[in-house]
Amino acid sequence: MRTDWRERRHRWDIRYAPYAYIAPYFLLFAVFGLFPLLYTAWVSLHDRNLLDGDSATFVGLENYAQLLTADPYFWNAMGNTLSLWVLTTVPQIALALGIAQLLNRRIRTRTLFRMGVLLPNITSVAAVTIIFAQLFGRDFGLINWVLELFGAGRIDWQAGTASSHVAIATMVVWRWTGYHALIFLASMQAIPSSVYEAARLDGANSWQQFWRITVPMLRPQIIFSTVIATAGNMRLLAEPLLFNPGAAAATGGSDRQFQTAALYLYEQGFAKYDFGYASAIAWLLLVATVLITGLSYLAARRIRTD
Repeated sequence: MRTDWRERRHRWDIRYAPYAYIAPYFLLFAVFGLFPLLYTAWVSLHDRNLLDGDSATFVGLENYAQLLTADPYFWNAMGNTLSLWVLTTVPQIALALGIAQLLNRRIRTRTLFRMGVLLPNITSVAAVTIIFAQLFGRDFGLINWVLELFGAGRIDWQAGTASSHVAIATMVVWRWTGYHALIFLASMQAIPSSVYEAARLDGANSWQQFWRITVPMLRPQIIFSTVIATAGNMRLLAEPLLFNPGAAAATGGSDRQFQTAALYLYEQGFAKYDFGYASAIAWLLLVATVLITGLSYLAARRIRTD
């Protein structure tokens, strides 16, 4: 009888123990991830004020219809988000590949440089934005001072659409490039040296080795970094919010020239207290993130491999 019980317990342990090990993650995700997601979907179907939840009125898909057909500010914010996505994702990946390639060489104090590239990522985003806002200042900014040394005029970085996008993209690229560079560096060190030796014997120079061996073999990591950068850009909030602090910070400039989708969500939910409308923006932003991430994944997969 005892032997049967031990065998049964052993079978249960083999069958159910793996599920018990991963159960805490799914429980935490259900409480802090899935439930807020579903609750946001439910709130998006209501006309609800954030300060008076008891007076919510069910309106169905009216919030979504207004967003998609009668809200030019939403489409302006989505256009700004797409522009910043291009200006941040492409330079991040390109610079990270170059930095990783340099750090993969035999140089002095290599460990110090590897630690240094990660410092911007662990810096407070608020501190980074405030410092860069000073650097891009119109009257006393360091960037305009350098431009004047070369004979160029001062630029009001916050006033223009293109200039403000460049300034915000610079903050994001500076903060996240080192993170992606370390991911690429770890993958580069896993590439067998015999592959490069064979390429050198075939007469391939350093650039050909990098483009025809390193980049194709880093394709999974490039896809991962592209997806991470895309998802992070779609919820870009702190940089545009703090780039122009003040009463109109939530509008992303006087003409909404750098208001992102996440910042527009913040304006509707926490400046105008329209909780239902903000929830609808959140769900449309989720759909847009999934679509753009999927397109980024398909584009990254087209990197040529041998």
